[in-house]
Amino acid sequence: MHWLPVTHQDSSITCSNDMGILTTHGHEQRYISPTTGNCRRLIVQAVTPSGKFEVAIKDHTNDASKLAIWLLTHSPFKGWIIFEWIAKSVWFALKLLWPIVWFLVDFFYNNASGDSEDDTDSMYTGYYKPYLRQFQGQLWAARSRMEHSSRIKEEADITTRTHACYPRILMIRSSNQNEWVRCADRDTIIHAKYIAISYRATDVYSRGPREKKEKEQFTDEVRAAVLDQQFNAYWLDLECLGETPSEENLDVYCMSDVYRRAEKTLIMLGRADSGENECWMSWGGRVWTFPEALLSSRLCYKFRDREEVESLSLFQLANLAHTNSEDEQAIINAYAGGKDPLERLERLTLLKSAIWRRAMASFPTLSGPPLPPKSDMVGGASVTGKGYKPHKAEQVYALMGFFEHRIQPNHDEDELRALARLSMANDSDRIADRMVSMLPSTTTPGACWYADNDIYDANLWDILPEIQVAGVTENGALVLDGCRAAAIRWKNFPEIPFTTPFSVRRKIVGYIPYFSWPFIISGLSIIPHTSRAGGIALIVIGLFLLFLSPRLFLYSRSGRIIDKQPWLIGVKGVVDKGTVESHLYGGSIAHFPRMYFTPSGSLFSKPEQLSRRIGSDEQYKDAKEHAKNGPGHMYTLIDTCSSTMYYFRAERPPTVCIFAGREGGLGRFVLCSESCQLNELHKEMVLRMPTEISQKMELCGWVALG
Repeated sequence: MHWLPVTHQDSSITCSNDMGILTTHGHEQRYISPTTGNCRRLIVQAVTPSGKFEVAIKDHTNDASKLAIWLLTHSPFKGWIIFEWIAKSVWFALKLLWPIVWFLVDFFYNNASGDSEDDTDSMYTGYYKPYLRQFQGQLWAARSRMEHSSRIKEEADITTRTHACYPRILMIRSSNQNEWVRCADRDTIIHAKYIAISYRATDVYSRGPREKKEKEQFTDEVRAAVLDQQFNAYWLDLECLGETPSEENLDVYCMSDVYRRAEKTLIMLGRADSGENECWMSWGGRVWTFPEALLSSRLCYKFRDREEVESLSLFQLANLAHTNSEDEQAIINAYAGGKDPLERLERLTLLKSAIWRRAMASFPTLSGPPLPPKSDMVGGASVTGKGYKPHKAEQVYALMGFFEHRIQPNHDEDELRALARLSMANDSDRIADRMVSMLPSTTTPGACWYADNDIYDANLWDILPEIQVAGVTENGALVLDGCRAAAIRWKNFPEIPFTTPFSVRRKIVGYIPYFSWPFIISGLSIIPHTSRAGGIALIVIGLFLLFLSPRLFLYSRSGRIIDKQPWLIGVKGVVDKGTVESHLYGGSIAHFPRMYFTPSGSLFSKPEQLSRRIGSDEQYKDAKEHAKNGPGHMYTLIDTCSSTMYYFRAERPPTVCIFAGREGGLGRFVLCSESCQLNELHKEMVLRMPTEISQKMELCGWVALG
């Protein structure tokens, strides 16, 4: 997994809280408080703190429980520990007095309330802490036509059908049989049978002073081949593409229909004397040639230095031009009527991979989105001398011919925004929705939702999305609806309320320690006035109860935990189970609540080879070893709802967990950091967690993932 470095500037950042109130702060990492809704500086507890925003691991668990455990597990007669033992015994006794004082104050003054965030931590709600910030910007492109979209529509004055039944322009041989004319007459075109031409620009011409002459020579060769096949009409992008941006967009929109409606497609290859295999590989590496061949009813081919025109099947084409990829082989088997049919989404996903691979064939590997294709991978230029301007999202427009619903091309949009629009137009496929739940090996700058692959080796069609893309922002972020989200706590371990099976004996025993102080106070009060012996007896009883209080107190809190407050707790570094257990629930003597490692939830997961499905304890050693090197930082996530621990690596500590989909029997939970300036979330990691914990997460409004 590769991440981009986080850069900082000297200027301040202005953001707003959940109520829209503006505030200014520095460039340190921030988060929205799930209690107050304010933007706060993120403080991270770490195994080895470094920097002013990291602190040692600490907790807010019940101090009385921890003191009771310490008093029972340490003997006062070992060296000088007697003084520490006495001090902690006194502190424990005062802890038992405090609830009585608080009760009396509340009873007489009725003003026992608190507004601090920590006061609400111990309240049981049955839900994780919510994520309060919502996307408040404007959509660049919206799924619903009722929503405003700020993008500039080049196709505003063009109305088209989803599928065209004939090309807009054809080259047709005139009635006097002596010249070819560029025909735009509908009545003529619908009665013409034509050949569509497929080629690669580098096999035809080179940029420079001879470009025009080479194009004319190629056009003459095409016309001769068309006549040889007994046709009087053909479609060639050099001559038939529009001259204005609107006409170009319309022709790109209907490109797939041109090849669908053609009687046959003629593949014009380079010169055979340079090597037939090289000619086929060159032609097969262009963005548009793969969909052109798949959508054609019949295929034939011709080398430029040979006269013969040979027929060709898709299976032969696969052996000649697509020998290096199993994806292309599977697609061709499906389109050629083979015995290996593919489901629709699987077919579209493989098509996308095949087209993207061609677009990137001439570029070095980068940790970012695919670059716009070069002109020689797109096609040619019109013979009028005005060059065809490739779209930035050429790959998406080549792919959209296989979809039921298409999008109008736009020169201003990039590939990722076009892919998001295509996904929204074809809601049943939900390609972008599924990508949100995936984590690629390399994240895309500015669009972390985009995924060409998945670190868990899942395919796009394996994901069942639980969210819906509502639109795309100007920055290329996806705006998601229907998210169940939870805040992740980083500053410490909170006090986690829990319940155990009801027991009358534990209930009665639990009240006994609190009677120690009333006995002592009563004894002290009656000694001077009533009975010295009776007062001493009450004091002795009170002291005896104080001596037994640690054991009685812990017994009252023992028993199997049957319900507890859900929390997601983060720690920077690799923490062992014992440390986590000691910081949760305040501790107990018997039936200590155990934590488990995930068997398959993260890249560091390792299942036990036993009859019971649990994670192996070796994960801790492996994670410690991986923490020594590698990009980003190692983190530990503790989920109290499922009592599960996860180790993962990320660039920044994620503060929000979003339930985005399901796969392989588990939920896909996207861990995100927050960018309050952009009002966006950034995907840091994806974990596979039990699906049922999503029911403990509250629905939130629109969120932007970018």
